[in-house]
Amino acid sequence: MMGSKTRLKHFVLLILIGWKGGPVFEVQPSSVVYPEGLSKGTVTLNCQARASPAATYRWHVNGTNVPVGDLRYTLVAGNLVISGPQYGSDGGSYQCLAMNRCGTILSRVANLKFGYLHDFSGEGQSPQTVYEGAGAFLACQAPAHYPALSYRWFVNDFPSFVKPDGGRWFVSQVTGNLYLAKAEPNDTASYFCFTTIDMDISTKSTFSKANQLTVQPDGTGVKSAPAIKVRFPAETYALAGHTTQLECFAYGNPVPKLRWRKVDGLLPSKAGASAEGPILTLPEMTFHDEGVYECEAYNSEGRDKHQGRINVQAQPEWLQVMSDSEVEISSELHWTCVAAGKPRPSIRWLRNGQPLSTQVINLALEDSGMYQCVAENKHDTIYSNAELRVQVQAPDFRSNPVRRLVPAARGGQVMLECRPRAAPKPTLFWSRGTELLTNSSRVTVTPDGILWIHNISRADEGKYTCFAENYLGKANSTGHLSVRDATKITLAPSNADINQEENVTLQCHASHDPTMDLTFTWAHNGALLDLEDPAGPYHRETIGDLLIVSGQLSQAGTYSCTAQTVVDSASASAKLVVRGPPGPPGGLVVKNVAETSAELRWSRGYDNHSPIGKYVIMGCSPLSSGWRTMRTEPSNIEGNAESARVVGLLPWMDYEFQVIASNILGSGEPSMSSHTVRTQQAAPTVAPSGLGGGGGDRNELIITWTPMAREYQNGDGFGYILAFRKRNTPTWVVERVSNVESSRYVYSNQSLSPYCPFEVKIKAYNRKGEGPFSQIALVHSAEEEPTVAPLRINATALTAFEMQVSWDPVQHLSIRYWRQHEREAAADRVRTAGLETTARVAGLRPSTRYHVTVLAYNSAGTGPASPKSTVTTRRPPPNRPPGNVFWKTDGSWVTVRWDHVKALGNESAVLGYKVLYKHEGQSALKVLDKGKTSVTLPLPKDNGYVVLEIRSWGEGGDGAAHETIVSRDSEMKDRHLSQQNNPVVAGFEHLVLNVA
Repeated sequence: MMGSKTRLKHFVLLILIGWKGGPVFEVQPSSVVYPEGLSKGTVTLNCQARASPAATYRWHVNGTNVPVGDLRYTLVAGNLVISGPQYGSDGGSYQCLAMNRCGTILSRVANLKFGYLHDFSGEGQSPQTVYEGAGAFLACQAPAHYPALSYRWFVNDFPSFVKPDGGRWFVSQVTGNLYLAKAEPNDTASYFCFTTIDMDISTKSTFSKANQLTVQPDGTGVKSAPAIKVRFPAETYALAGHTTQLECFAYGNPVPKLRWRKVDGLLPSKAGASAEGPILTLPEMTFHDEGVYECEAYNSEGRDKHQGRINVQAQPEWLQVMSDSEVEISSELHWTCVAAGKPRPSIRWLRNGQPLSTQVINLALEDSGMYQCVAENKHDTIYSNAELRVQVQAPDFRSNPVRRLVPAARGGQVMLECRPRAAPKPTLFWSRGTELLTNSSRVTVTPDGILWIHNISRADEGKYTCFAENYLGKANSTGHLSVRDATKITLAPSNADINQEENVTLQCHASHDPTMDLTFTWAHNGALLDLEDPAGPYHRETIGDLLIVSGQLSQAGTYSCTAQTVVDSASASAKLVVRGPPGPPGGLVVKNVAETSAELRWSRGYDNHSPIGKYVIMGCSPLSSGWRTMRTEPSNIEGNAESARVVGLLPWMDYEFQVIASNILGSGEPSMSSHTVRTQQAAPTVAPSGLGGGGGDRNELIITWTPMAREYQNGDGFGYILAFRKRNTPTWVVERVSNVESSRYVYSNQSLSPYCPFEVKIKAYNRKGEGPFSQIALVHSAEEEPTVAPLRINATALTAFEMQVSWDPVQHLSIRYWRQHEREAAADRVRTAGLETTARVAGLRPSTRYHVTVLAYNSAGTGPASPKSTVTTRRPPPNRPPGNVFWKTDGSWVTVRWDHVKALGNESAVLGYKVLYKHEGQSALKVLDKGKTSVTLPLPKDNGYVVLEIRSWGEGGDGAAHETIVSRDSEMKDRHLSQQNNPVVAGFEHLVLNVA
């Protein structure tokens, strides 16, 4: 019998030495969509597992073995390669089995499906006719396909794809239909539905026969309120972590705009720009996104709404999984798997790839293997793997012997562990020399083999041996106990009290056995401190002392100093109080939200050892750039308060709030933000601004205003009420404009007189009521063109380049002028405004005969022309500058002289000269006497210079200029300026006139 036990022991040891680990998947197969009819391709389903010894592989399809070795099925490592996949025989659910002698595990399921897209039917759809301004749709009627399609439409020729065009067009990705909100004449065309499927290795597209759309003109311009035609389902099921889309589109004239909201909460910000488009896109869905969503279509004629609910579900997700376990034979093991998901996942178990139907108790060797916990709902199936090793072994200390040398401190206690490897559990006992140790006042032997010796003395030194035995054999291991002097704290740290940002030193000294090294460590509230980080707040000041730099509130608490040798340690603690600004208030809630106020309640935070003096409430809204101090009742919130009312809020506005406490040491951190609240709606309190108007076509009254900003709307269902009447009449005409973004209203009436004065006023309204009317503004109806021509037209030449035109007073005149040999249709124009009776016309040619007419104009157009007047411009001025310019300095003065300019026969006579001059750093004006061809000027100080410009002038205007730079000691510098109509050269400031 003893011999058989020995053989079993050797056999089990061989197994344990060679047993390294069961398979663990590193790569698992993924589902594939393969193009139907592609006979020469291959599909590879990947499967790789880490295992020792290496794993072997098998595959199942729809629960049966895949015939690997068949010409079409090949196993490459663990990967299954299918050659020429066929729709009828190869489609299905595939799983990989990885196995070695430790056990078998089953991979996740990978589906092989076949994608296809048939052609559209050969029959085209009936042509459609729609009136201009109406809505329409063209049905796609997609052919049979797998997987889901994406849809586009093109017009007449490929690839001229339909574009949204400001929201007029929409292609549904649910039905593929093409929708048109408002038809226009140029929409008449042939339309083709273009469909595409994406498969793993290719894509395929096809398009329909032509769908003819004809738009019939409709001159009435009838407008219509929105009517939603594309509606998302009343119940939509979304998957957490995935993207969900809702479609909504409406007919209407003008083209409706769209906006989305979440009825039972705030619309998630991740919706982005899609919140104002036909497809609401919500990526990375969470359970917080669940709720009722509303699409609203609106234009100037009205609005339409549609609601539906999104229910969020989730794939299974592990909350708790099992782990590899080694257990003794005949023992029990409890493994727990917990998974979350919606619907709630079901749980089942596998052992070596086979269903496990019964609970495993009293474990035997044959229970070793690979176990899998499987969680599944309708969305997915997930697997958790673990290996179970059932052990049987005689006691063995080779991997974990008793410590050979165990130092211990005198007066202290010591623990000697005895942990041999054995299965089943062995019987353990201890001896010192030949003495068997049993429990006494100083010695304790626990059932699991731990030896405790208390109140140690020098007499306890010596050898200690642990003996272990089970039915497979015996073993023992020995260690030596060495007794040393105890470590003691000689100077313990003292309690300290500081203000925030102050430094403090905590002292700690100790005595110890001189044969051993002593180390000091510090802990804060039980957490060991890093004293070696030079940038940190904690530093070792001397051997045992702790320096805390710039103490913070978070550093208050209990500090423990530990003096430690290899055999024992001693500790002492002290409390540090850090005084500072209060901590953040907690439990902030908002209650009793009214139109312009809300009640806040909170709980006191830590005062950080300095009494709270007051509270401040901060708030923010979508209209504010950040947090700002709010008005409250009471205005000063004392430190013992735990509630206050915020006032001065805007109705129908979203707010978040924070509360900040302060004391004599400063203001603390704000509380966590409250949940977002929206104040109650209220009737508008202010009238729209910018009321005016005028212009337009005949028989129209146009009224304009500035649209009300969001902060003044005060509620939903916002719009405007206009009231207008002819001046000096008693009855007001009242019109409602239901679009918040509207800024004008056109009133048409064939009986309207031209430029008739109207008194106009406006007010805003919403669901809660109407606001006050604005002040009355005077707006005129559209004008008629003037019917009377201006009289007493007179045109006079001023120079060779300018003329002056005068007339009897008429508002808003247009002057037309043209040269004698030109046609009147090519005339140039000059406009005046108001009651001006003269105008200058510049840029003319010299010695030229011009015809001039004057016309009255207003916003409706121009009236009849006045009788024609004729004028001839004067001869041009000489085109030569004054010559022979020279100067002479005399002290602080300079005299400049030049030759007289003589006019030619075709030039106007010279009447005098204009001199413009500029000192360095200043300007001055000098008037010459009659007939002089010289000028005396003061020279600037400090050797500055003078810039002179000299030109002749006469009835024809200014002649060419001569420019000279003069200084005390420089040579003469001249330069000529070409003739120009502008008499002032850029950079000069003053003009001198001299009449000859």
